[in-house]
Amino acid sequence: MTLATLSQVLQPALKNGTAVAGLVCLGWEDMRAYVAAAEAEDAPVILQAGPSCREHTPLPVLGKMFRHLAESASVPVVAHLDHGYTHEECREALDSGFTSLMYDGSRKPLVQNIDETAAIAELAHAANISCEGEIGFVGYSGGESSAGTDPSEAAQFAKQTGVDAMAISVGNVHLQENKEGGLDEDRIGAIQSATSIPLVIHGGSGVPVDQRKHLAARSSICKFNIGTELRMAFGQALRTAVNADPDRFDRVQILKETHNPVEVAARLVIRALNSPDQE
Repeated sequence: MTLATLSQVLQPALKNGTAVAGLVCLGWEDMRAYVAAAEAEDAPVILQAGPSCREHTPLPVLGKMFRHLAESASVPVVAHLDHGYTHEECREALDSGFTSLMYDGSRKPLVQNIDETAAIAELAHAANISCEGEIGFVGYSGGESSAGTDPSEAAQFAKQTGVDAMAISVGNVHLQENKEGGLDEDRIGAIQSATSIPLVIHGGSGVPVDQRKHLAARSSICKFNIGTELRMAFGQALRTAVNADPDRFDRVQILKETHNPVEVAARLVIRALNSPDQE
């Protein structure tokens, strides 16, 4: 079994100048392709169950699916709760076999966010698993705007919560379909100068690939969350499979044809985070 905690994959990444892909899962087809991609690239992978995933599949089922994939994987696999909003939800993920809890209190006042995140970190560490927190709200493409992380608040948050990784807001947005966003590297530099823990970028699909490579190699950013671009790859593969034969109705046969395209897309994501920086 190669089931791992978040710390077990991020600390080596921090030391080695790489980053780990946190890949957003929606079902069996994509999570299986993600593990295959990680094995092909000989790199760890973080399987993430976010809010939309949990609306579709209960946490206890997701925990079993993640752990089943990890049992036969040749690389470390993290079972990660993404954007847990309540203590109860985080507790359910822990009880369901997850090895990493991400508590999102970023919309709340700083002191409340610190207190609530610290409680989740304590819960996680008591069970020998990891905790990620978020300081500075990361918004959504076409929706709520991001609120940039204040470096001094980030230092306070890291110290007082005891989290193993810290998600920051530095120009990134969720659900961005193009790669024209770019990140504020001056703000990233100020944040990493104020704290020593691994940093996380949510909304990584909107970050240009060259910037992902550069920051993975030369900053404390050790985890990029990638969802939208892989969902786009799945959607295109599914449309192609359905349209190839309008009379076909067996969904197992149709869904099988999404595997290779999603694996290829995930391999490109993973490879970029483990590539030498050319600058």
